[in-house]
Order: sequence, then C-alpha cells, then structure tokens
Amino acid sequence: MAMVCLSDFEAYAKKYLPKMAWDFFAAGADDCCTRDENILAYKRIHFRPRMLRDVSTMDISTKLLGTEISFPVGIAPTGFHQLAWPDGEKSTARAAKAMNTCYIASTYSTCTLEEISAAAPGGLRWFQLYIHRNRAVSQQLVQQAEALGFQGLVLTADLPYTGKRRDDVRNGFRLPPHMKLKNLEGAFEGDDRSEYGLPPNSVDPSVTWSDIYWLRSLTHLPIIIKGILTKEDAELAVRHGVQGIIVSNHGGRQLDGGPATIDALVEVVEAVQGSVEVYLDGGIRKGSDVLKALALGAKCVFIGRPALWGLAYKGEEGLQDVLRILQDEFRLSMALAGCASVSEIGRHLVQFSKL
Repeated sequence: MAMVCLSDFEAYAKKYLPKMAWDFFAAGADDCCTRDENILAYKRIHFRPRMLRDVSTMDISTKLLGTEISFPVGIAPTGFHQLAWPDGEKSTARAAKAMNTCYIASTYSTCTLEEISAAAPGGLRWFQLYIHRNRAVSQQLVQQAEALGFQGLVLTADLPYTGKRRDDVRNGFRLPPHMKLKNLEGAFEGDDRSEYGLPPNSVDPSVTWSDIYWLRSLTHLPIIIKGILTKEDAELAVRHGVQGIIVSNHGGRQLDGGPATIDALVEVVEAVQGSVEVYLDGGIRKGSDVLKALALGAKCVFIGRPALWGLAYKGEEGLQDVLRILQDEFRLSMALAGCASVSEIGRHLVQFSKL
C-alpha cells in the first residue's frame, strides 16, 4: 500500500490497531461536532495565490521561541503512545529529532521522561503538564523535565475534568495491564484506577490563572498555555507572563460545540498583537492546512492524531514518513502560492469563503 497522504496512515491505523485503541485515539466528545469541525473549517478558507515570484529556492524553516526547526510542524502532546507502537514515546522522540522539529511529551506518557530524553539526546522537546490535586507530583515533574533538558513547559488549560467520549465509555476503555503512566507511578495512594490509568478526578479542577505564577516560581522554562480559544483568555495569558499560546480544543475531546481551532486562531492572534508566539493544533491533515494556519498568524502547528497513525504504521519510521509528507506538501503549497520563505506568508494569502 503506497502511503501518499495522511489519510492513508489513518486508514492503516483504523484497520490494524485494536478497536479499543483506535476508538480511544479517534474519540471526540459527545456528538464529535468540534472534532469534525476542526477539519471541515479548513475547507472554508481559500488561497489568494501570487504568480511569477521566483520560488526556485525555498526556505521552510522557522523558529520556536528562538530555536530553529526544519519546518513549522511539531508533535502535539498525546497520551499512551505504546497503544500505537511498542516503543511508544521513545519512537516519537527519535522521529522528531530526525526531522529536526519539536515534540511535546505528555504527562500521560507510557515511557518515563528519562527514557524519552535518552532516546533522542539533544532533540527539541517541551513537556506538557496536567496539574494534579497532589501538587508535589506536578512540581516534581516540572523540575525533572527542566533537569533533563526539556526546553518549554506546556500547561494544558482545558481539562479540569475529562470530556465525555462515548466510545471509551462503551468500550470500558482501560490501559492494558502491562502499560503504565510511567511518570506518575507511585504518585497516588491505592490502586483505584479509572479508565485513563489514574484515580478518578486526580487532575486538579481548582486551577486558576494565578497558578501560572506558582509554575513560574518552580522553573526557568518558558511557559506555553494550551487550550485557549478566546481573546479574553489570550489577553489573560499575556498578562500572566506566558511566552506562547497553543490555540487548541483538545482535538474536540473536551467541550463539544466550541469553535474549530483555525477559526479561533484569528481572534487570539489579534488579541495578543505579536506579544507572544501563537501556535495551533487540531485538524491539520495536509501541507496546505499548515500554510492556511500560518497565513492566519500561527507561528507553528502541532499534529496529534496523525502522529499516532504514523507510529501505528511503522513506529519511528512511520512517524517520520508522516512528517516528511507534511513537509513536502507544505513546501509545494508555499511555492504554488508564491512564497519562497515562511516570512513571506501573511493574511493577504487567504480569504474565507462567502458561504
């Protein structure tokens, strides 16, 4: 089977992953409207391509908080990579390093932060944090990530509680017995584990903006906040000293009925007025989607489910294939739209359809 585009990897993963694993990765909240809208919204954005612009040499590299990456696509934080491939997050880290891009490792990894670091020394990695009721656990993880050379701290803001994902409920989703949330082993008393491998309600639902000051007291790492969808929250993020915002609706897995991330992006970018970097995840399936997101003000995008499909196909090699396809498609879309470098991409490049 020739793997030509990301939907080929999706089809492979759906066919070969165990049903419970596929359903977990694919799940959206409730009716999955927001999950699907993340993808559909790109179809309402059209290019205004420019011609005769000398695209004989292309520069598709960019910088994330000052660190150069080969192209503006990173790997979003997702949990439980061993459900997709035996080596789990170690393979993810190796693929990201090989492609010279950023990998955001999840609190809910099935490999330890040490294993992830050792798998790809020198790779650009950020650490995604859920703040747990047991604050000492979160503090330890943050300080461990910094000590291991992670270069950013990503605070997920949209999960005070887990969204209702119907297929996980129907399947009685549980992590297989041999898989563990390695960074949280021994962190919680007793063995009462919910479907996602932790005691129910272990994430702290009382987290507020003031907790960003607490995080800043623990680490020198730049803080990036993930899950922002409105100008009000974007302004609060800037006021509380974050250095980046990931416009995200958690892949449509939390509140169903919110905006597609590409639609929310415009509002957030206008609100911050260049004071912090703005990124996006959700719905990226083609290189042209990346170009649309950059045209609307994203500095970089991150892929979640497509990275898991790549792992399911062939581990590190499969994920590299996914990234390489996006890279080639992005380069081609840029050239066909008349941009020879990322710095030439701007709002002038797109229009929203009148429908």
